[in-house]
Amino acid sequence: MAKKKASKAARKQTSKRSRPATPKDNRNDTSPVGPAVGKRELVVLTTEDTLLRTTTRGVEAAPGADIKALQKLLESSGAKMSPLFDATEDELRNEFRQLAPAQRATSEELSRYYAVEADDEKLDALAKSLREANVVEAAYVKPPGETPIAPDHGYEEAYRQSRSAAPPSPNATTPDFVARQLYLEAAPGGVDARFAWTHTGGRGAGVQVIDLEWGWRFNHEDLRLNQGGVVAGTNSSSDDHGTAVIGEISGDPNSLGVTGIAPDARISAVAFSMPTATAIRTAANRLNAGDIMLLEIHRAGPKNNFQPRADQDGYVAIEWWPDDFAAIRYAVNRGIIVVEAAGNGGEDLDHARYSTRPNFFPATWTNPFNRSNRDSGAIVVGAGAPPPGTHGNNHGADRSRLGFSNYGALIDAQGWGREVTTTGYGELQGVSANLAKDRWYTNRFSGTSSASPIVVGALACVQGILRQRSLSMLNSFSARQLLRSTGSPQQDQPGRPATQRIGNRPNLRQMIGRFVDTDPAPKLKLLALHCYRTEDFWGGDEAYLKLNGRTIFGPVNLRRGQRASLQHLTAVEFRRRVRLDLYDQDMGGPDPDDHLGTAYAWAHQKGEQWVEFNADGACYRLEFEVS
Repeated sequence: MAKKKASKAARKQTSKRSRPATPKDNRNDTSPVGPAVGKRELVVLTTEDTLLRTTTRGVEAAPGADIKALQKLLESSGAKMSPLFDATEDELRNEFRQLAPAQRATSEELSRYYAVEADDEKLDALAKSLREANVVEAAYVKPPGETPIAPDHGYEEAYRQSRSAAPPSPNATTPDFVARQLYLEAAPGGVDARFAWTHTGGRGAGVQVIDLEWGWRFNHEDLRLNQGGVVAGTNSSSDDHGTAVIGEISGDPNSLGVTGIAPDARISAVAFSMPTATAIRTAANRLNAGDIMLLEIHRAGPKNNFQPRADQDGYVAIEWWPDDFAAIRYAVNRGIIVVEAAGNGGEDLDHARYSTRPNFFPATWTNPFNRSNRDSGAIVVGAGAPPPGTHGNNHGADRSRLGFSNYGALIDAQGWGREVTTTGYGELQGVSANLAKDRWYTNRFSGTSSASPIVVGALACVQGILRQRSLSMLNSFSARQLLRSTGSPQQDQPGRPATQRIGNRPNLRQMIGRFVDTDPAPKLKLLALHCYRTEDFWGGDEAYLKLNGRTIFGPVNLRRGQRASLQHLTAVEFRRRVRLDLYDQDMGGPDPDDHLGTAYAWAHQKGEQWVEFNADGACYRLEFEVS
C-alpha cells in the first residue's frame, strides 16, 4: 500500500511540474501564461472480427464474439467506452467500404478505435487489464498533449521585467508592429509574403485554415477579419498560444499591430477538449480538399518513458501514436493539407528507439517517422533560427536548427523558431500598460509552435493563387514536395550541422514560380520616330505605327527631316518579342495604305536601340528602349 501511495504522489508531483498554472481569464489579467496542456487519453483498438458496437445498454458485439470479460471490466472500473471517431461503428464501417481501393489501402478501419473515459489514476491499470481481453488488439495511455512553444521561451522573465517597470499610460492606438515581422520579407531571411501579395489570391483568398490546440482570443483587436472562431470543442482560458498562432497566419492588414502571412484566408479553430484523434477528424470534416489543417501539439515520447517534462526533452510529433496517425491519414485522404509541428524534444527522429514497438501498441504497428514503413501524409515542420540580430538577439546562423527542434528525414520544412512578432502574450505591448488582453502582442513567440504557422501561411498564399487562376490545388503530398524542392536551404551551426535535417525555409517567390511566371515582364518604351525619306514623292507621309497588329500611334504628317516624339506612349509589357509595323495612310479604295516595313523588339535585347523601315522607297528610324 505504501508503494502505491508513493507512486500516486510521484504522479501528482510530475503533473504539477509539467503543467503550469493557468490564470483566470480576467479582461486585464497580467499573469504569465504557461503552455496549454491536455489530459492523458486511454485508447483501445479492438480486433478486426469483433465488430463491436456501443449502445445505451453498454458494449455489444457480433454473434460469436465473447466480450463478457470486457463488459465486466468496464462495469467494475466505472469506465465508459465509446467510438473514438465521433460516429457510430456502422457509420464508420460504411464510410470505409465506400473508399476507393487506393484510399482503402492507405486508410484504417476507424470503427475499431475507442476512447475509454475513467479517472486518471485508473488509466494505466485499466489499459493493462484491457490488453488481456481477447477482443482487444491494443490499449495504451497517451501522455498529455502540449503546445510546442520553446521550453525556455522566457515569458516569465519578460512579465517580471515589465511589471517591475513603472506602467506607461495605455496607448490610445496600438502602434504598427509590421516592421518587426521580418519573416514577411524577401528570402532568405523571410518567406517573401509581400511578393505573394502582388498576385491575385496571394493573401490566401478562398482558403480555409483550422488550427487545432486549446485556446484562442478571437476578439483580439487585430483578429477581426476572416475569423471563424472556435467551431468545435471548448475554448480554453489559456489562450495566448492560439492567439499567437493565428496572428502569424491571419493578423488583419490594417494600420495597427501585425499582418498575417495569409490575411485573406478564413481561419477557425477546433479545441483539444476532446481526444486529439477525435478533434482531427472533426476538423477534417469541416474542411474541403485544398484547405489546411494545423496541428499545434507534441507529446512526451519513448526517450523518457512518456513522462511529461518541463524541458520537453524527448517530445515528438503526435503521428507516432496509432490513433493520431489514422486520423491524420483520414484528413489527407480527403485532400486536406495537414501541417504538423515536429516537436521540441531536440530528438533525432531517425533514432532506432522510434522503430521499437511499445508492447501496448498493436502488433502491426511500424514506425511512422520512417516513411518507407508508412506515411501519414502530413507536412512536418522543424524550428530554424531567424537572421542574427533580429530584435537584437543571435540564435545562431540564419536557418540553422535551433537546439530544441526535432530533426531527421521526416522533417519537410522549417519556419522561424524564435523572435516571431505576433498577437498574444503581451510582453511587447499589453502587460506593462495593464491593457486588456485583446490588445496584447509579443516579440518572442517561439518553438515549432511559431515555425509551423509560417509554413501554413505560405501554403495558404499559394493555394489562393491557384484557386484564383482555376489551377489544380495542392494536396498534402504535392505541397510537401513543393516545400522540399524550393526554399532557402538550412545552414550549418557549430554543434547543429545541416545534416540534422529540418528542411528549407519556404520561399514564396520560388513556390509561386512553379505555377506562375514570376519574372518581371520586359517593357518596351517607344521614344521617337525619325523620317529620313518619305514614301510620297510630292509631300509628307501620313505615317502610323502598329504594335502586334494594333495601331498605337498616328496617322501623323511627317516630312523629310522631321521627328515625332513617342515619349507620351505608355510602356508595353511583353514576353518574347514585339512586332512593329509602319504604314503610310493613303486614300483607301484602289489605293490601300502602303506598308513601309516590319521590325521586332526582343525581350533579351535590353537597353536603348533603333530599327529602320525601308520599304517603298521610304526610310524611317524608330528609337525605343527595352527594360
